[in-house]
Amino acid sequence: MPEVKLPDSWKHRIQDEFSKDYMVRLRSFLVEQKQAGKMIYPRGSEYFRAMDLTDFENVKVVILGQDPYHGPGQAHGLSFSVKPGVQLPPSLVNIYKELQEDLGIHPVRHGFLEKWASQGVLLLNSVLTVEHKQAASHQGQGWEMFTDRVIRELNDHRDHLVFILWGSYAQRKGSVIDISRHLVIKSPHPSPLSAYRGFFGSRPFSRANDFLVQNEMQPINWQLDEVVEQVAEPA
Repeated sequence: MPEVKLPDSWKHRIQDEFSKDYMVRLRSFLVEQKQAGKMIYPRGSEYFRAMDLTDFENVKVVILGQDPYHGPGQAHGLSFSVKPGVQLPPSLVNIYKELQEDLGIHPVRHGFLEKWASQGVLLLNSVLTVEHKQAASHQGQGWEMFTDRVIRELNDHRDHLVFILWGSYAQRKGSVIDISRHLVIKSPHPSPLSAYRGFFGSRPFSRANDFLVQNEMQPINWQLDEVVEQVAEPA
């Protein structure tokens, strides 16, 4: 694992996680995988990209994913997002369909969601790395404990957040969220295998914005720009 450079807003809350035994083991695991010649996604500088783009105090909405995409050039540290020029994954195609049905927003041709992140949408995967073409290959190595801590900090020290939990995995992970203080939106996963079981028609985007407005916060502009310049790679 590369040297961790978290934004200050996150660092003073979760820095202690990096000295815990599970994180030491996770670092060793990642080093061993790379020494064995395995390709790991995303690149090391993007492991914590979600937190780099969305400060703790600026989080309004959390969209919880499971693992990074495991194809070449896809993952860049934000759940459900892919880099400009990469073909849209099927789940993201369905997210865009629901966005259009919910808010009338016409889908763009790219899957780069950093504009959402810059407005306070924390696009957090439960597991932050994966091996090339090996889905779920890094589950159970420790990342889940780290992201559990992230969720607990948000749950305990922020108010009136929206947690969007798509699928049973995200819903189990989000079971600690205090629904008396936060809005939890649950539905089936947007995967083609489950989207027609209740994801379509769930209206997560308008429901999130309605809640934010009710609590005197600026709603998210879910409309993405049609043309996205290639973003500079994190250092």
